[in-house]
Amino acid sequence: MIAYIIRRLLYAIPILVGVNLITFLLFFVVNSPDDMARMQLGEKRVTQEAVQAWKADHGYGKPLLYNAGAEGLGRLTDTIFFEKSAKLFVFQFGSSDEGRDIGYDISQRMWPSLAIAVPVLLVGLAFNISFALFIVFFRATYVDLASVVLLVAMLSISSLFYIIGGQFVLGKLFHLVPISGYDTGLNAWKFLILPVIVGVIGGIGSGTRWYRTLFLEEIAKDYVRTARAKGLGERRVLFGHVLRNALIPILTGVVVVLPLLFMGSLISESFFGIPGLGSYTIDAISNQDFAIVRSMVFLGAVLYILGLILTDISYTLVDPRVRLQ
Repeated sequence: MIAYIIRRLLYAIPILVGVNLITFLLFFVVNSPDDMARMQLGEKRVTQEAVQAWKADHGYGKPLLYNAGAEGLGRLTDTIFFEKSAKLFVFQFGSSDEGRDIGYDISQRMWPSLAIAVPVLLVGLAFNISFALFIVFFRATYVDLASVVLLVAMLSISSLFYIIGGQFVLGKLFHLVPISGYDTGLNAWKFLILPVIVGVIGGIGSGTRWYRTLFLEEIAKDYVRTARAKGLGERRVLFGHVLRNALIPILTGVVVVLPLLFMGSLISESFFGIPGLGSYTIDAISNQDFAIVRSMVFLGAVLYILGLILTDISYTLVDPRVRLQ
């Protein structure tokens, strides 16, 4: 397994290089440093001196890929690519265009994101699987039909509806929780209840419908008919056999999502005023702070690759027949 993990990590290097190069081309070739300076200065008539001063202050005054005026390795290292993109491989995120330490901001903002994402994942997983098993237990009945109609309706509704509806009903109408905002320490729980409830309800349609499909596929297999022939009850068949054999596709969806929990939710954090990584990215896009956006794109790629590796490893835990080679 150790050899497999090392090999997968080595395979990830060219992927991250490609992501880094594409991101660099998008930000610095399509959108030149001069254009970035004019957007940040925000003036209708920006002098060339002001543009050059902004570029020098923010480290964009060097050549993009190759510095012919330098000597030795400086021709490659004394460039914008090395300073702004290559250092991401050692997780040196540098400073934002406003001068803030991006690494420090990420380390502080990931905790509010996790405080929302982890409860939404765990509660949603438990509820969706339980609801899906309930529907499968009453399959081919009016309960099954009504449940599927409800799930499709919930799936068709925009997530913004759940956010705004939750804020109106629970926050404004009944005054049970704050509409938005955040606090540190133990006082943060009252600001997290509404985002968690909205996140769980918003994921019922897609999550439960997917688990229902998985369980229906498993329940039609030969081993289920064999279990029934031995006299096992339907409840024991569902929980003891169907659920257990459906763990691999369930783990595929869950483990891949785990590293991405650090990235937060772009929409919900912005609407609820949660200072997580999701709102951090949205604010960076709105302020055209490309240093933060580059860092978040690279971090997302790293976490996604780690999620795929964790998924492969988890297969061996739920199915002894799976071997990593």
